[in-house]
Amino acid sequence: MPEVLDARALNRATLARQLLLDRADLPVLDAVTHLCGLQAQEPQEPFVGLWSRLRAFDPAALSDLLTGRRVVRTHLMRRTVHLVTSDDLLAWRTRHDAMLRQRVLGVYRTELDGVDLGELAAAGRAVMADGEPRSMPELARAVAGRWPEPGVRALGEMLVAALIPMVQLPPRGVWRVKAGVRNVPVSSWLGREPDPPAPDGDPVGETLVRRYLAAYGPAATADLRAWSGLAGLPAAVAAIRDELVSFRDERGRELLDLPGAPRPDPDTPAPVRFLPAFDNAILGYHDRGRIIDDEHRGLSVAGERVVLVDGRVSATWTVRDGVVATTPLRKFTRAEEAAVAGEERKLTAFLSGGDDQPTA
Repeated sequence: MPEVLDARALNRATLARQLLLDRADLPVLDAVTHLCGLQAQEPQEPFVGLWSRLRAFDPAALSDLLTGRRVVRTHLMRRTVHLVTSDDLLAWRTRHDAMLRQRVLGVYRTELDGVDLGELAAAGRAVMADGEPRSMPELARAVAGRWPEPGVRALGEMLVAALIPMVQLPPRGVWRVKAGVRNVPVSSWLGREPDPPAPDGDPVGETLVRRYLAAYGPAATADLRAWSGLAGLPAAVAAIRDELVSFRDERGRELLDLPGAPRPDPDTPAPVRFLPAFDNAILGYHDRGRIIDDEHRGLSVAGERVVLVDGRVSATWTVRDGVVATTPLRKFTRAEEAAVAGEERKLTAFLSGGDDQPTA
């Protein structure tokens, strides 16, 4: 019988994979690669996500990667904006195309009824061929004369989030810079189109399974779907199953993992960690019980920033007058209060430009 991993064992495994058990001595690019990207709907949130995961994190390093075209902001997993490496975007985007179209249609099916998506894509590409960055409404208005019925929002969402692989240009997403969304095709920004589909099998899907388990495992196939938004990965899982090890959770679900991946002792102490809005350490699972209680699950999709205490969501946090402030979701011990207060001070210093960098 496969070994059963309880919620605490899964929690500590998640923290280790997500670089939240011990801050990592990794270059920023390597961290973004390991995490398979960071949720980036809110442009400044990835900086907090990396501050909580890396020792002596310098936000300028991430800004430089954005302006240097090594990382990009784009619609990808779950049709949400992610910060991913340019290499991963080029390798993964085509595998996500069908999912992206279906998710936009799930919202705008009525509005887009009768619109030939191939023709719409061609029209949008023709507009963007001049190399000029455009906002979603600007691109939609440029083609709306041919398709007046759907409306600007539906046309724009389909073009920018699905039909044309796009990136959001800096300074959007640069540290402490507020900027609107300006889109250009991936081919313009990175110099080539995303990789075409493989002629045989699903090598990209197999890579996604391995990479997901390295950053999120042990996990069920439902968790993999919840993270990626992709429904068509069972064949990829089946193709590499011989490489994987199997466990069960307390509900009897099969959990898959990489053989040598970290699975710390459940009694390993977990430090206080502040997570940004929509962090994938929570959203990257179908069953989020390993890190957040059911009664607080709504926080994870409401954009609340949360605090992990003993590895679990135990408070929310905001910034008031430049100072980080927490609101507990349960009663803390004195030791927990002290640990939270200490991390509050460090995060306040980081956000205000101070030199107080975390080392543990």
